[in-house]
Amino acid sequence: MFIAPKPIRDYPWYIRLFFWKQKRSYGKVLEPGMLWARSPSVFVGVALLYGALNRRRGRLDPALRSLVTVRVSQINHCEFCVDINAATLMKRGVSPDKVAQLAHWQKAEAFTEVERLALELAEAMIRTDRRVEAGLMDRLKAHFDDDSLAELCGLIAFQNMSSSYNASLDIPAQGFCSLPLADDTPHTPPRA
Repeated sequence: MFIAPKPIRDYPWYIRLFFWKQKRSYGKVLEPGMLWARSPSVFVGVALLYGALNRRRGRLDPALRSLVTVRVSQINHCEFCVDINAATLMKRGVSPDKVAQLAHWQKAEAFTEVERLALELAEAMIRTDRRVEAGLMDRLKAHFDDDSLAELCGLIAFQNMSSSYNASLDIPAQGFCSLPLADDTPHTPPRA
């Protein structure tokens, strides 16, 4: 990692509460959290946004949310994000075989039409000039209402930010998932 976490005792008390919850949920404090928390107010904002997007009663199916976050993480070459999001995806009932096919979802038969549309949207938002074509949006609207579609775009944008942050700081996987899930395609930066 390019930046080291501080000792946990050096973070403000309210940040250590978040760390306590992470340790309860994941068995360890998450390294990205310790780096985001070097700016406590930014950490709180990021944590609250993540919580809003990953809530139990969200508009999107939890497995679909995780599927999209893994794919965005693969595109951005974020080892940590692929690791933790793939583990979450499998906890949400997706088979390891399907998870292993995610990097090449276009060629795999394991994905539903709704999953394919969400993954196509994620790739359009990340790999292109970020403009989503009207045809794709029309196909998405056949399956998602406007509120769900707004949440899906927000989730993709958040995961893009998070995985870009983690990849830029070279945050490694923390051992949540044993599947090798690297994306073998280079990231195409947006056009200016």
